[in-house]
Amino acid sequence: MNDHRADMEETTLRGEELFRRVAGDFIGLDTTYPVASGQTTRRIYLDSTASTLMMGAAHRAITAFLEHYANTHSLLHNSAWLATRAYAWAHERILRFVHADPEQYTCFFTGSGTTAGVNRMARVFRDLQPERDTVLVSIMEHHSNDLPHRKHLGRVIHLPVAIHKDGMGCVDTKALEKLLEREQKRVNYVAITGVSNVTGIINPIGEIARLAHKHGALVLVDAAQMVAHIPVQVSGHTDAAKDVDALIFSGHKTYVPGSPGVVIARKEHLSQLEPEEVGGGMVERVFTERYTVSPKFPDREEAGTPNIPGAIGLAVAIEVLDRIGMDFLVEEENRIINYALDGLKSIPEVEVYGSTDTIACPRAASISFNVEGVHHSLVAAVLNDYHNIAVRNECFCAHPYVIEMIPDQAAEYIAMSDEDLAASGLPKPGMVRASFGLYSTRADADALVKAIKDIILNKDTYLPLYQLAETDHEFRHVTFSLDPASYSIPNLVDNALEIGEQ
Repeated sequence: MNDHRADMEETTLRGEELFRRVAGDFIGLDTTYPVASGQTTRRIYLDSTASTLMMGAAHRAITAFLEHYANTHSLLHNSAWLATRAYAWAHERILRFVHADPEQYTCFFTGSGTTAGVNRMARVFRDLQPERDTVLVSIMEHHSNDLPHRKHLGRVIHLPVAIHKDGMGCVDTKALEKLLEREQKRVNYVAITGVSNVTGIINPIGEIARLAHKHGALVLVDAAQMVAHIPVQVSGHTDAAKDVDALIFSGHKTYVPGSPGVVIARKEHLSQLEPEEVGGGMVERVFTERYTVSPKFPDREEAGTPNIPGAIGLAVAIEVLDRIGMDFLVEEENRIINYALDGLKSIPEVEVYGSTDTIACPRAASISFNVEGVHHSLVAAVLNDYHNIAVRNECFCAHPYVIEMIPDQAAEYIAMSDEDLAASGLPKPGMVRASFGLYSTRADADALVKAIKDIILNKDTYLPLYQLAETDHEFRHVTFSLDPASYSIPNLVDNALEIGEQ
């Protein structure tokens, strides 16, 4: 714990100087792999929207805490007392970071990232307003903020996005208002992403909340791609109608892989219902005939033993982001995003999806694109195999949104049954996505643009070196791949045991 204190309190740097120090202090920045040319080079990580790298300060804080690890909910031995205090601090720190009034809102942790939190709050809102059977969900949503609403409420209406001259923009608030007026009292809540995981386009959450509340609907925000990239304000708006009812995000997208999901929600909504999950820690008294649920937040929402180290590590990362300043980070990321966009847009064969006017339609984190005449899977494979650039491809768990942006590519895919598609051997429709974190640099963007130009110039050379795999319909190099034995978990165990013996 002393190391943790030194790590956090001796650092009095702020803004740019602290940013430079933190940006170079992530586990995995120096990871190397062999490439198909025979060299071994440093990996360029452009897959942060899927999961970010681990912040060094958070990792060291977790390691220091583990020297004192014990379960929470006891104050009568030193380690349990320290753990309980640290875990409570994690909740409080996150509430402050997202500007959620602790008198009105609680923060609690969940498993399986954002998905568990969205499922939890979908059930809560369903039971809170059972007479309202409809959810308005944007077409932009990740499956985690779409499928839970279909399952738990059943009636989902997808909101369109505004169309700009250079592509799709953010959610169409005029269309939202018309739907709210048309559906009247059937709309239980609006579920909206803060930032698209496909295009990085930012939605006007405050305005969406104002419109929803005007019509008696609640608002759930998927902030998985939002919290690490732009300032968040849950409550305290001049117009209270802009305050949201629930905001959910995940630690693995906020620079702490292995940390839990987070729900920030109004206490008044949760206190009207018995918690979804029951067990140890969320009760006051238990008898053979009955039990009494704790009235205390967040205890009543966190049954069982929590991921204490993960929660503390996430709160440490939040502390670091706050010390740097989210406004500063927005400016830094805008520079990288615009620089990368300019580079990709300068290539005639590249199509970037979503509006690229970042003044009229702000973006964060992600850029998705395709290369004319080269399948997205082949582009991603060549970027990895020859350039050691890690990107993601396909539909990014946002199939309706992606398919709407690539109608020509997706037409045959949509028309086929699941059985026919599996038998066809056709490659899947999709895009390539490059995504950025606070450790990303202009040099990373330069490497991406240079590699794309190489693929376009040499596509006829690359294509014969790949074949479409029958299992997943992705392109695989016919001769080159990583040696799986060199990176196997048993080998990692052997290495870890050898270090432990020293």
